[in-house]
Amino acid sequence: MKLVKSLLLGSAAGLIAVGGAQAADLPVKAKAVEYVKICSLYGAGFYYMPGTDTCIKFGGYLRADVWAQGGDYGFRQGTNQGSNNRLTNYWGERARMDFTVDTRTATEYGVVRTFADMVFSWDTQSVNSSNPSAITGTPNTSATLGLYHAFIQFAGFTFGRTVSIFDAPWQSYPAGGPDTLPGGSNHVTGINQVAYTADFGQGITGSIAIEDETTSAGGQSNLWNLSSASAAGMITGAYGANDWGGTRSPDLTGAIRVDQAWGLAQISVAAHDMHAAYYGTTEPTGHPSDKWGWAIQGALSIKNIPTGAGDSINLQAVYTDGASRYNFQSLFPQTFFMYSGSGIGAYQGIGIAGIADGVFTTGSSIESVKTWGFRGGYSHNWNPNWVSAIYGGYGAVQYGGGGKATICANMVGLLGLTGNCNPDFNFGVIGVNTVWTPVKNLAFTADLSWSRLDQKYSGTIAAPANLLAAKPAAIYEMKDQDSLALLLRAQRNF
Repeated sequence: MKLVKSLLLGSAAGLIAVGGAQAADLPVKAKAVEYVKICSLYGAGFYYMPGTDTCIKFGGYLRADVWAQGGDYGFRQGTNQGSNNRLTNYWGERARMDFTVDTRTATEYGVVRTFADMVFSWDTQSVNSSNPSAITGTPNTSATLGLYHAFIQFAGFTFGRTVSIFDAPWQSYPAGGPDTLPGGSNHVTGINQVAYTADFGQGITGSIAIEDETTSAGGQSNLWNLSSASAAGMITGAYGANDWGGTRSPDLTGAIRVDQAWGLAQISVAAHDMHAAYYGTTEPTGHPSDKWGWAIQGALSIKNIPTGAGDSINLQAVYTDGASRYNFQSLFPQTFFMYSGSGIGAYQGIGIAGIADGVFTTGSSIESVKTWGFRGGYSHNWNPNWVSAIYGGYGAVQYGGGGKATICANMVGLLGLTGNCNPDFNFGVIGVNTVWTPVKNLAFTADLSWSRLDQKYSGTIAAPANLLAAKPAAIYEMKDQDSLALLLRAQRNF
């Protein structure tokens, strides 16, 4: 019994010793778990980043489009929708995800904000006669990544990439509509800038900015040396060699805006430097002096009009002289062609259009190109789930006397134009859409638009082959062109 008692006491002592050793290895006090806390300072969806006083919000949308004719929210133009032949896509699809990150921190100088907007898309591939990889289905440039916004805001300043202060708040979508609506500026995909906005109270603000138009989606418009024109270029709407030099000055923009319960009104101005490279390929050939262009735009929005709660009218008008992108905006093509049938026995009909800030010939100065336009839209809410809209846009391009004379000489000399010659043109769009929102943040859209190129040429040209469009060298009739486009969209915001 003494032996058994000794073994039991020894075992107990050993267990106590082991337990004491394990207890000595445990921390004195476990750290508190940091839970994510809601930040109510800046609206719904913000949370405090753990361990900081910075609030963050994630958002975006997922979108699926199906379109017929014209491409995704565009019109039938260029390679290869404008070819109007077996290479043309009669329909297509797009899948897109947009992801936004918004952070805000309260400081003694006010809120410090950062915002980024990243877009990932995959589109139906375009094909042309020199693009066999696309024809066989091999992936090419149909997958795209975009950075629409990336800016810091502090004490009234904005540094980075976002929409232009020149733009109307609805960009080029007064009531929905295609990306290519003329009649005003549009930097919905962003432009690099430094801006300052002053708040004068009662909804009145004033903004100034220096902006880099070369960083917008389509870049600057053309600055053509007409002495370098070619027949192959002219049948695509390029009236000369694009002869921009390096950047010398940013675009200088300013805006005054009144934003109140009834709606808003805004006046915007911009100055744009036309800085050419050289007349030829080397420095001794010389160059034209710089010339400043400018633009002015007015915008008006009227909310809650008598036709129904939530109904609105958005209107804007613009005039440019040497700054055409502020009318034929960043998503509008600056050169394009459109083929169709002919009623006079020519091989086919063709319409061409070219837009520029300015033109010149070797040894001459820059002559600015003038444009004007307007756009508008009306939205009607049938009920909380259904909204219909009608919209339209119109833009006109007018070349100066010297530019017209040279372009027309080239049209006759290089293409054998037989009829009236005038490179001026008008472009109009009108459309309707309906949006169904069965549940919050889920919308289905049907949008139908008609576009018309009203050119000022007549007669025929002897055009060289356009191989990208599979068009032969032949006699073509110069004529106006129409385009009809349908878009069906499903979008889920989050």
